[in-house]
Amino acid sequence: MLRSAPADRTPAELLAFGVVNLDKPPGPSAHQVAAWVRDAASDALEDAQAAGRAREDLSVDGAAHAGTLDPKVTGCLPMLTGDATRVAQAFGEGEKEYVSVLELHADAPSDLEAVVAEFEGEIYQKPPRKSAVSRRLRTREIFELDVLEVEQRRALLRIRCEPGTYIRKLCHDVGLAAGTGAHMGHLRRTATTPFDDTTLVTLHDLVDAIHDWLDDGDDAPLRDVLQPAERALEHLPTVTIAPSAAEAVADGAPIYAPGVIDAPNPDDVDGIVAAYTPNDAVVALGRLTGDPRAESGEVVTLERVLV
Repeated sequence: MLRSAPADRTPAELLAFGVVNLDKPPGPSAHQVAAWVRDAASDALEDAQAAGRAREDLSVDGAAHAGTLDPKVTGCLPMLTGDATRVAQAFGEGEKEYVSVLELHADAPSDLEAVVAEFEGEIYQKPPRKSAVSRRLRTREIFELDVLEVEQRRALLRIRCEPGTYIRKLCHDVGLAAGTGAHMGHLRRTATTPFDDTTLVTLHDLVDAIHDWLDDGDDAPLRDVLQPAERALEHLPTVTIAPSAAEAVADGAPIYAPGVIDAPNPDDVDGIVAAYTPNDAVVALGRLTGDPRAESGEVVTLERVLV
């Protein structure tokens, strides 16, 4: 079944296909936080169904975080609920931003800003031994690296970078280049495309908003903290398809040219696209592999069907 327009969804539908821009606290792992969000959303939906306030075909079987954070790290951890877990791969297409304390092993040199500036651009990194990925030398892009403040043996850095950048390793390398040695102190993620720290909510905010809806019938707080899953895809190029084409996609068919209403030029797209119906409800993620201006042929090869 195709989804209604994002603005028209009930609180129960948001729980089953939503995203929370969560402010991760220090201590728990990202996996633990995801389990707490899953349980809170699932329990709320079951209570609403028992009270006859939600459709029985809705469910929250899981929650997925958008890019892991170590237990001590805080900040922006968007959390996808229910069927929205299938859009998690979209976060690999955006940028990350962090604020980190650089703990120098001697007083900061006078040329620290110049040293730090040398790390902007493409750098080489090898994942640490504890990493879950293969420890092969690879490149990552540092888009911006600024020294915000320096105090004796500490410097505050702001890093805007490609996903998969190891900030701990970056701090270590900056310390070597500065001639003092250094390690990463506190780390906070301030943005993960398309979210930033201006709209963060806490776990307490989410739980309180759920109870406002269940206990008092006030869904305004829940709508403030839980957004339609489409919010997590705003940074992706979009393809608009006809409802009839969306129905075919729901049955497993790719997107063919006759069903495309609007699409970007394939030459301007490198990566995942999101396909929507005209009411702005997302249908699928895929790759633009054909000419949308053609009269026939496959235009989008599907990677994730979301209906």
